[in-house]
Amino acid sequence: MEAVGFLCLAAAILAWGFLWVWDSWARMKSLEPAGVPGDGSRTLLVIAHPDDEAMFFAPTVLGLARLRHRLSLLCFSAGNYYNQGEVRKKELLQSCDVLGIPSSSIMIIDNRDFPDDPDVQWDTERVASILLQHIDANGINLVVTFDAGGVSGHCNHVALYAAVRTLHSEGKLPKGCSVLTLQSVNVLRKYISLLDLPFSLLHTRDVLFVLTSKEVARAKLSYCKQVSSPQYGAAQSRVIWQLHDHGLGATLFSFLCFLL
Repeated sequence: MEAVGFLCLAAAILAWGFLWVWDSWARMKSLEPAGVPGDGSRTLLVIAHPDDEAMFFAPTVLGLARLRHRLSLLCFSAGNYYNQGEVRKKELLQSCDVLGIPSSSIMIIDNRDFPDDPDVQWDTERVASILLQHIDANGINLVVTFDAGGVSGHCNHVALYAAVRTLHSEGKLPKGCSVLTLQSVNVLRKYISLLDLPFSLLHTRDVLFVLTSKEVARAKLSYCKQVSSPQYGAAQSRVIWQLHDHGLGATLFSFLCFLL
């Protein structure tokens, strides 16, 4: 009898926990993120390679589109590590079309100063200079990019954060221009999928974007446009799409922090 009672208690606790998480998730989807500029804001997504927009930032892009942001994208390389740069540039445009970023608002920098190479550290001042020019020329008031961990640790990702941090710390960003960085998580949290949901909902963050089922389908489709991505085959073989904006494949939600 004691064993039966214990099992009943455990089942009740699990059921309560599931309902609490589900309710929290549903409420999160209905909330507008505090501190994020509103309707009509000009938002720039800064990435290092084609496929970053789908692999890491899809929930963020779709969440900002829901808030009616005017989205643009600046990609600092053509992703030519495997000599597929021209193909990957076309796939980036196709992916962005699914995510709602028009081709007229996309700039891809194909320059030997910024090779797609995890062993090459891009010059921070050079990246910062180009980024600032783009921000000024387009009246950007929100920049979205990687954090200091680069999500996957790729040094090209980290270089973008270093450039934004430099502009911010030196007071060079235009007045009213904010920066959001995608939070990196540890390897365990990347791959435990739904088991990480309670922790993520409780975790301190500045901005949380939760996707609807239709938006999740769009996020998956955007990634499927990146068939030349080095990570595409691995992502397609996964039965469970990753829960975070920090792993392979389409995602359910992402959380970000303002750069202070």
